[in-house]
Amino acid sequence: MKKLFLAGMLLSLSVCAFGQQDYVGRYDVFTGFSFLDSPKLDLQQRGINVQIGVNLRRWLAFGVDYSIQNGHAALVVPDLKPAIQSELGALIASLPPQVQPPPGYVIWAPFNATTQTFTAGPQLAYRHLKKITLFAHPSIGAIHEYITVKSHGPDTFTSAVLLPGLLETGILKTLKPNDTTYFYGLGGGVDYNLTRHFHIRADVEFVHVFLFSNLLKDSRNSVRLSVGPTFNFGRNVSR
Repeated sequence: MKKLFLAGMLLSLSVCAFGQQDYVGRYDVFTGFSFLDSPKLDLQQRGINVQIGVNLRRWLAFGVDYSIQNGHAALVVPDLKPAIQSELGALIASLPPQVQPPPGYVIWAPFNATTQTFTAGPQLAYRHLKKITLFAHPSIGAIHEYITVKSHGPDTFTSAVLLPGLLETGILKTLKPNDTTYFYGLGGGVDYNLTRHFHIRADVEFVHVFLFSNLLKDSRNSVRLSVGPTFNFGRNVSR
């Protein structure tokens, strides 16, 4: 089985290696599944990604990118800014003994997050393989995230004591459920050219972002993976 697999890989590589691509359409349209992972918050989100590009040269394109993903995670105290941690500690210390959290209690806040990204910029392509197009591009754009705090269920201390106290003391008064900022990083991937006009794309983005800087202590690194079909059409770009 392993020998058969290796033989197939070598055959596919040899097919890709012979000849350059004879057709590069002026326009590219991609839409597919998108997965956004932010390990710092243990936040995984799923959604869609749409990319529209114009091939100015065979090696240079300009395009726009939009994605939207949704997922859920939980905030814990070490994620928060030091000032908020201090206020939180003072609030807990001021509570009557009968409502103090038990020893070792972990304060947490589950939430849903919907994240949208908007990007525009150049892309470099390598088209010297007949069946495969390699590409790379900067990832610089705007990101918008909307969060909704979920029910804690049986976590009665956080839901019945802590959150009302935070609201009464004003610790959460200035916090908003959404934030918009910029992000930067690097992206790239590969198109597998099934036909002249139809390809399968895998795209990976590595970005750095600082959302909710008035709440969170640190910025975060995120990785976005997108997979789906690409449609290439228009007049042939000859050079």
